[in-house]
Amino acid sequence: MREDTRAKIQEIALRLFTEQGYEATSLREIAEELGVTKAALYYHFKTKDDIVASLAEDRIAEQDELLAWLRTRPKTAETRRELILRYAEQLRRTRHQDLGRFLERNQTSLRDHPTLMAMRERMIAVAEELSGPDDPIAVRLRRSVALFTLHTGMWLTQQYDIGEDERRDIATRVALEILEGRGDD
Repeated sequence: MREDTRAKIQEIALRLFTEQGYEATSLREIAEELGVTKAALYYHFKTKDDIVASLAEDRIAEQDELLAWLRTRPKTAETRRELILRYAEQLRRTRHQDLGRFLERNQTSLRDHPTLMAMRERMIAVAEELSGPDDPIAVRLRRSVALFTLHTGMWLTQQYDIGEDERRDIATRVALEILEGRGDD
């Protein structure tokens, strides 16, 4: 029950922070939307910053899981391909799309948030694990771009009249093409 309430608070806060902006949303509004008292909300989160940190910590845990797996694997084409597929599945299962919209909307307010900076650092660590230290910079960049294509592909295809699953499938296919150094040109 506690985890369900925590997740519901995160969901409502994320939506309000995205719609109204982080600075313009109060804990009172989150509590009202949830249908609880502000004191009940405080049981789970004392501040808006605590909510943001919890969202980032959830994402960091997912990234750490991916990093732990990746660090046990050889740096081969098969491992890199599997990483892209695992990461795409992670993004499919989580509220990452909503978190991305929230971060985009609130860049100025949260630019230096320590937990969000840790989330960025983990993402860079995942990208760095795609290559060895002796790989040329162009190869390292291509592999990193492949990973980030899973994010940007979803964002850049929003205007098309296709479903979210199809957008994700396309982004995954393009990420694999970039990773493997090929495409439809």
